[in-house]
Amino acid sequence: MGEEPSAPSVHYVGFRDDRYWNAYRIFGGPRVIHRRWDFYATRDVGPGDVVIFAEGDET
Repeated sequence: MGEEPSAPSVHYVGFRDDRYWNAYRIFGGPRVIHRRWDFYATRDVGPGDVVIFAEGDET
């Protein structure tokens, strides 16, 4: 029997001020909070997950 796919997780990257609450109102609470976009953060993101950056993008 196959495993049922899980719901996408929301990841917040680099939030340190009031922008967190703005993002929370729009996207809902994060499942994971990353201080920065590093090797470990990229490994935590799965297919279909949503990544919200405080500033910029993945580059």
